[in-house]
Amino acid sequence: MSEDDQSLRDIFSDLAAPVLSDEDPTRRAQIQMKRPLPKRFYKDVSVQQTEGGHQILLDGRPVKTPMKSALVLPTAAAAGIVAAEWRAQGEEINPAKMPATRLANTAIDGIAREIDAVAEDIVSFAGTDLVCYRAEHPERLANLQAAHWDPVLFWAADDLGARFILAAGVMHQQQPAEALDAYRRALADHRHPLALAALHTITTLTGSALLALAFAKGRLDAEAAWTAAHVDEDFNIAQWGADAEAEARRKARWVEMKTAADLFGAMHQHQADETTDP
Repeated sequence: MSEDDQSLRDIFSDLAAPVLSDEDPTRRAQIQMKRPLPKRFYKDVSVQQTEGGHQILLDGRPVKTPMKSALVLPTAAAAGIVAAEWRAQGEEINPAKMPATRLANTAIDGIAREIDAVAEDIVSFAGTDLVCYRAEHPERLANLQAAHWDPVLFWAADDLGARFILAAGVMHQQQPAEALDAYRRALADHRHPLALAALHTITTLTGSALLALAFAKGRLDAEAAWTAAHVDEDFNIAQWGADAEAEARRKARWVEMKTAADLFGAMHQHQADETTDP
């Protein structure tokens, strides 16, 4: 094995480990900081069309995932996002600053093999969705929740036929099977591994499968979904002030959210083309 092959293998192991070890991006960064960073060994990063999409090349050599699959993205735009991360590396390669590459690796190595299980995990979030659990007081918080969340619930009911039931406080509310089935049918439009990886990330970061699907269907953009997911947190900040550590965590999570949203958007045309193929 050449020195470059060994370097690639070590980097890919680093890229995989933070994903598997902790869902919180700040915690992943902390884990990564404890490891010595590999030196950058390549000069040129390029994208080349290949079977199944577009692959990333380092000095003309194809990049592989931790499980040694080809790092192939469905569109040139999606591959461009990943390639930009490799170009942005300095003298050292920091996997903690490569969220698009991590997401692509997860989609290829994991989600592609477990499409149904990942989709059902998103559906399970809908069964306990953030936007269904409402504060009874103070009134201002209840009004803010309604302003940001009611339009999403009305959209789900009117456009998807998914009628969810609201609950007061944190008491569990069993959602109708019909609502979850309607959600499941709508999610089925996004079964490409990378799309599902992006939506799963958005779901876990916002705590809301409904916000993630509203983003996927163009009902909300990423910023609006993020704002809606943080109504409670922003209300508390307005009341009591911000915490520096919490702000840092939120900033790191937003980077993950934005990356997932950008990758989802970059493959939108790919999904449309698949839908219209004879």
